[in-house]
Amino acid sequence: MDKMSAFFREVLSWIGYLAIWLIVLFGVYRWIAQPFSVDGSSMEHTLEDSQRVWMWKLSDPDRFDVVIFPQPDAHAEEKAKLYVKRVIGMPGDTIAYKDDQLIINGAVMKEPYLEEKAKEYKHVSEDFFTSDFDLEMITGQTKVPEGKLFVMGDNRRNSVDGRSFGFIEAESVLGEADFIYWPLSDFGLIPQYQLNEEQTAIITK
Repeated sequence: MDKMSAFFREVLSWIGYLAIWLIVLFGVYRWIAQPFSVDGSSMEHTLEDSQRVWMWKLSDPDRFDVVIFPQPDAHAEEKAKLYVKRVIGMPGDTIAYKDDQLIINGAVMKEPYLEEKAKEYKHVSEDFFTSDFDLEMITGQTKVPEGKLFVMGDNRRNSVDGRSFGFIEAESVLGEADFIYWPLSDFGLIPQYQLNEEQTAIITK
């Protein structure tokens, strides 16, 4: 009986450890980080179709973050598809594109995260990679409102983004895409960007 009791105590102990780990994993998945599979080419070449990334949930979205959010124009009866795009405009920003250049709050700047795809496109077309527009043309507002974000895909010629559906709610962002874990050949951190201190150029963090 002593051996049988010891056996059951050992089994119960392992069940307890397993339950604790399951709770921890559920907590991590629910509130801290979650895997996400890229579907489509709208973020080439920052992210490629079928790549798998870890989505970090604890940080607030910031300018130039790659974020994941539900399709903003989905009908109520539909299950919203998840989109992955880059934050271009934060609350209070004016955003425009002129002659293939991004203009944030009046400052013209190059976008380093577009260079690879833009070069690929310009080999086959003389058109602008990003067509001219400003926020007022698209949304009827001159600035990004409080609580909103303006997002775009890095593959500007093949992306359904803020140019078609306008602003998204900042609170709708599920997380930030930070790390590619599959395929193993692409394993690593996704480059991150920010404005310099003078707010005149985009630099790596």
